Amino acid sequence: MAEDPLLTIAGLRAGYGGKPVLQGIDLAIPRGEITAVIGRNGVGKSTLIKAIIGLLPPSAGSIRFGGREIGALTAHARARLGLGYVPQGRDVFPRMSVEENLKVGMSIRGAPNPDYDAIYGYFPILRERRRQAAGTLSGGQQQQLAIGRVLVGGPSLVLLDEPSEGIQPSIVQDIARIGVDLNRRTGLTIVLVEQNIDMIRAMAQRCFVMDKGRVTAELTPAMLDDRDIVRRHLAV
Repeated sequence: MAEDPLLTIAGLRAGYGGKPVLQGIDLAIPRGEITAVIGRNGVGKSTLIKAIIGLLPPSAGSIRFGGREIGALTAHARARLGLGYVPQGRDVFPRMSVEENLKVGMSIRGAPNPDYDAIYGYFPILRERRRQAAGTLSGGQQQQLAIGRVLVGGPSLVLLDEPSEGIQPSIVQDIARIGVDLNRRTGLTIVLVEQNIDMIRAMAQRCFVMDKGRVTAELTPAMLDDRDIVRRHLAV
């Protein structure tokens, strides 16, 4: 018998200022997998992530995490349950050092024994720059810090919103490799919102396509080798 999904979304509706964006999302995220959510710009992918993490209140529907309904919980309460979120644009604390940023991530869940060495092992540049102000790091280094800041809290689900945006290809490849390694070694569940086809193929085990606020298709990463499929769903 298949294991219950870690995250189940049913009939989810949400929007901004009374304008609907999510039009009844139904989605099940398998435990221990890397799942990509793909689609053209403006179809509601980031809105979905914000609704899951608690930054945007739903107007209807259900969000269940580990079998528990979390739709009414604050973002902080969801983080303490084990949801990690790396926002588009990274949002590190620019005046704080790398190490101080990591301590913020640790404090969210109150992790008693944060494993900074593990984070530095994945992202060696962060160890080198641990005393440096985060705002002086390159974009790629800030992205590594944003991911490390989430991982140090020991989440069971990580939501990555456009992690390749503005990042040089070599660091995109590193982030993809590290995500796959974490998933295989620890069973970390990852939801990846992304338009970089190479990164999706390198990481994801399945892909859900969004269009006009709904999930309209489920694809395998191998199907993204078909240019017609990519053109139909991503217009690239």
